[in-house]
Amino acid sequence: MRRLLAVYTLWRREQVRFFRQRSRVLGAFVQPLMFWALFSAGLQASFHPPTGGRDLSSLEYFFPGTVIMILLFTAIFSTISVIEDRKEGFLQGVLVAPVPRSAIVLGKILGGTTLALLQGTILLALGPLVGIRMTPAVFLGAVAIQFLVAFALTALSFCLAWRMDSTQGFHTVMTVLLLPMWLLSGAFFPVHGVPNWLAWVMHINPLTYGTAALRRILYTGEESLPPDLPGLRLSLLATAAFALVTLVLASFLARRRSAGARG
Repeated sequence: MRRLLAVYTLWRREQVRFFRQRSRVLGAFVQPLMFWALFSAGLQASFHPPTGGRDLSSLEYFFPGTVIMILLFTAIFSTISVIEDRKEGFLQGVLVAPVPRSAIVLGKILGGTTLALLQGTILLALGPLVGIRMTPAVFLGAVAIQFLVAFALTALSFCLAWRMDSTQGFHTVMTVLLLPMWLLSGAFFPVHGVPNWLAWVMHINPLTYGTAALRRILYTGEESLPPDLPGLRLSLLATAAFALVTLVLASFLARRRSAGARG
């Protein structure tokens, strides 16, 4: 019971904290929409559907990648609070509480996951406006995939934030690691046709499989899918494994002394 209360308390704190900061709400949702519109408009002249199936507009093709981008941005913004909590002394107070570290980790990760899922689902509901056939089964399947991806990304961001004591350093890691993960996930260009070394990087990128799973769900039964797109079963297994590994790693790091407690 104590463990569940700790998880719920930290989860709820993330929700309250987020919605009180309107700039975070605006930035996490509007920025990916701007990227979506700009990329789609800029690449429209050179865009060609990856297969001989139904012709896709650039807005429709880039839609799954934009959903993944919202999940990534929200995960990043939500885990910055780990660094802020350490500076304010809140994290140290939580760590000495008589609850397992795993409950603390799970509460923080579920808090960020919920925020990412909420914003991703809002955009997902706009899918029919760009031509995506959104049946109830497709919508629920896409939400489930979003949850796995959001959980994995939030847990990964937690691992990075846990070992840092400055938001500047975290932003640097975000630019060097997390954004390239998204760019090389098949969000804007498929694996097919890229140089061999880049294809290898995309195949080992765990986010590639989350993007592929979402794309396969949204375009179920259609031929308008990139060649060599990973299958749905493989993509789901890889994404679930990504979420599990990052959760275990986050729990392991939380059992060790935090970066702010060294020395």
